[in-house]
Amino acid sequence: MDLTGARWRKSTKSGGNGGNCVEVADNLPGVVLVRDTKDRDGATLAFSPSSWRGFVTMARAVR
Repeated sequence: MDLTGARWRKSTKSGGNGGNCVEVADNLPGVVLVRDTKDRDGATLAFSPSSWRGFVTMARAVR
Protein backbone atom coordinates (compact mmCIF):
# COMPACT_ATOMS: atom_id res chain seq x y z
CA MET A 1 0.00 0.00 0.00
CA ASP A 2 1.34 3.40 -0.98
CA LEU A 3 1.35 5.65 2.09
CA THR A 4 3.17 8.62 0.57
CA GLY A 5 -0.01 10.73 0.44
CA ALA A 6 -1.07 9.97 4.02
CA ARG A 7 -1.53 13.04 6.21
CA TRP A 8 -0.88 11.92 9.77
CA ARG A 9 -2.37 13.65 12.81
CA LYS A 10 -2.42 13.13 16.55
CA SER A 11 -5.45 13.62 18.74
CA THR A 12 -5.88 17.04 20.28
CA LYS A 13 -6.20 15.10 23.56
CA SER A 14 -2.55 14.02 23.27
CA GLY A 15 -0.56 15.99 25.78
CA GLY A 16 2.84 15.89 27.36
CA ASN A 17 2.62 12.20 28.18
CA GLY A 18 5.96 11.25 26.67
CA GLY A 19 4.60 10.40 23.24
CA ASN A 20 2.35 7.52 24.27
CA CYS A 21 -0.18 8.03 21.52
CA VAL A 22 -1.09 7.02 18.01
CA GLU A 23 -1.40 8.93 14.77
CA VAL A 24 -4.26 8.55 12.30
CA ALA A 25 -4.39 9.22 8.58
CA ASP A 26 -7.91 9.35 7.20
CA ASN A 27 -7.37 11.25 3.97
CA LEU A 28 -6.78 8.26 1.67
CA PRO A 29 -9.80 6.82 -0.16
CA GLY A 30 -11.34 3.73 1.43
CA VAL A 31 -8.89 3.32 4.31
CA VAL A 32 -8.02 4.74 7.73
CA LEU A 33 -4.43 4.16 8.86
CA VAL A 34 -3.12 4.06 12.44
CA ARG A 35 0.49 4.00 13.64
CA ASP A 36 2.49 4.42 16.85
CA THR A 37 3.87 7.95 17.20
CA LYS A 38 7.13 6.61 18.68
CA ASP A 39 7.67 4.10 15.84
CA ARG A 40 6.62 5.86 12.66
CA ASP A 41 8.52 3.40 10.48
CA GLY A 42 6.97 0.41 12.24
CA ALA A 43 3.72 -1.39 11.56
CA THR A 44 0.69 0.47 10.29
CA LEU A 45 -2.83 -0.78 10.91
CA ALA A 46 -5.44 -0.32 8.18
CA PHE A 47 -9.18 -0.12 8.82
CA SER A 48 -12.18 0.44 6.61
CA PRO A 49 -13.79 3.81 7.31
CA SER A 50 -16.91 2.13 8.74
CA SER A 51 -14.84 -0.08 11.07
CA TRP A 52 -12.89 2.97 12.25
CA ARG A 53 -16.12 4.92 12.93
CA GLY A 54 -17.40 1.96 14.96
CA PHE A 55 -14.20 1.83 17.01
CA VAL A 56 -14.25 5.57 17.71
CA THR A 57 -17.92 5.42 18.70
CA MET A 58 -17.24 2.58 21.16
CA ALA A 59 -14.14 4.28 22.57
CA ARG A 60 -16.08 7.47 23.25
CA ALA A 61 -18.85 5.53 24.96
CA VAL A 62 -16.51 3.92 27.52
CA ARG A 63 -14.50 6.93 28.62
